Amino acid sequence: MKFNEVLDDIVSYEAGKPIELVVRDFGIKSKDVVKLASNENPYGCSPKVQAAVTMVIGNMALYPDDSMMHLKTALSQKFDVNENEIIVGAGSDQVIELAIHAKVSKGSKVLMNSITFAMYEIYAKQVGAEIVRTTSREHDLEEFYALYLEHKPEIIFICTPNNPTGDAIDANELKAFLDKIDSETLVLVDGAYMEYTRYKDESKSVTPKELVDAYDNVLYLGTFSKAYGLGGMRVGYGIARADIIKAFYKLRPPFNITTLTLEAATVALDDEAFVQDCIAKSFAEMDRYKEFAVKHNIEMIESFTNFVTLVFGENRSASKLAKELLERGMIVRDLKSYGLNAIRVTIGTPAQNDRFFELADSLL
Repeated sequence: MKFNEVLDDIVSYEAGKPIELVVRDFGIKSKDVVKLASNENPYGCSPKVQAAVTMVIGNMALYPDDSMMHLKTALSQKFDVNENEIIVGAGSDQVIELAIHAKVSKGSKVLMNSITFAMYEIYAKQVGAEIVRTTSREHDLEEFYALYLEHKPEIIFICTPNNPTGDAIDANELKAFLDKIDSETLVLVDGAYMEYTRYKDESKSVTPKELVDAYDNVLYLGTFSKAYGLGGMRVGYGIARADIIKAFYKLRPPFNITTLTLEAATVALDDEAFVQDCIAKSFAEMDRYKEFAVKHNIEMIESFTNFVTLVFGENRSASKLAKELLERGMIVRDLKSYGLNAIRVTIGTPAQNDRFFELADSLL
């Protein structure tokens, strides 16, 4: 059977290996498998969320509230933006997809960092767009601007902090860059890990409100999958000027968020103390990874997220270590598909990190 020819140039997204497959493939008991590959919150979600979701389980026969009134009101209050400046998606991935379909067509150019979230390229190629990448590992906004002038892309993706490397852009430098971009170019500022950045270094933090107030061509992306511990619920959001959001709504499928998801996300926003506690624990444990990297002479990219990226030298294989860890029930992310001889490791609980260090020390 023949399919759309644009699919020939698309490599499927590679998600972190699920625990169930490790149990099946290596005969390891599920309780002995540790997953540190997908940057989930190792402490889960707020107990308030668990209680609230239990209360609405009996209401599954009805479609969810397609206006998403309670969640959009909560997001509006948290970020001090208007409700018509918010769109909610099945993960921020869906908002990315809406943006691509709203703005990009065959032959359009899309600009992104050399190493960044894979779905930007995948969604852009689905509509036949041409991908333009920088050459630098971290975001170099001078190079971005030079490529912008040369190629005049329809969309620019700025991922800060960046996935999968963990580095973040100085907020003033980002705003200076945005000041130079024309209003017809849509800039997506992906802040999936911004809660972590805001905790660690306010100078690298940006808020949706300051972007929306200052720019009519910027879309801010956020998610509940990381700091809020709701990866299994698949809910994210986009915040931009009302005319951008209105265009996206023409593409949004109805009832794209479940009743359980709406309740979970709304309640999660109300328990900021839980989120901040999880973030604090994550950064406290990050120091141990710095010590591990120094001990083994491995480069660790400074991270403003809940994960670390460990880059290996030419004489050692990160893929080999990832495979050996997997065989022992430790799931980390091999970054060879990004062109990096590196692994990405979610910062887990102290016990999970103990297990990583124990295994990695024995294999290096």
